This record gives sequence, structure tokens and C-alpha cells, in this order.
Amino acid sequence: VQLQASGGGLVQAGGSLRLSCTASGLTFSYARGWFRQAPGKEREFVAGITWSAGTTFYADSVKGRFTISRDNAKDTVYLQMNNLKPEDTAVYYCAASPLGPNIRDGYEYWGQGTQVTVSS
Repeated sequence: VQLQASGGGLVQAGGSLRLSCTASGLTFSYARGWFRQAPGKEREFVAGITWSAGTTFYADSVKGRFTISRDNAKDTVYLQMNNLKPEDTAVYYCAASPLGPNIRDGYEYWGQGTQVTVSS
């Protein structure tokens, strides 16, 4: 199984970025999620989505600003990030879980991470 994340970069506060994560080798409809880890901090859950129904879950810190979505045909999950803040700066990881996307410990497969830097 491989998860390939892309779309990170440098953006000014208030700007937008869209992250993508394409999976290969997953045998059935795993839930997908995005996590992030800032320097000196623990990795935290950002957003998750069920693959079949598209039910979404968000961390309180990103509700109303970030949107997770998926394209079943492309086996790709997206994270649209709007109104970015300097505190959103982190390495963002996509992940896949056979359990519900809101079960943090259920994620089995992880992508390589993509850096998001928000300048003030």
C-alpha cells in the first residue's frame, strides 16, 4: 500500500492550499484522514472521511476553514485549506484506516508528508 501526498507549499496568512493524497494497493474502502505535526508538537488529527458515504469529521481548530473530500474513481482524498493561519504550519500526512475516520488509533497506512508553511 502506498499513499502519495502532494500540494504543500508556502502561503501567506489568509491564503489557500489544496492537498491531495492518492492511494494504491488498498484492497477495500478504507477511511481516509489528514493529520499534521508541527515542530516540537505531537501529531494531531485534522480531518477524516468515510470512503463510501463521504461522512466527514474535523478537528475544532480547522472547522469552517478546511474541507476534506474524496474522488472514488481516482482513489484520491483532498484537503482544501482556506483562511490559513501561521499556526497551521506543519507537515501534513494522509492516512488510511479500516475503521471509522474519527478513530485516531485506527490508521494503518501513512503517506510521506507534505510541508505547509503559513507566513504572517
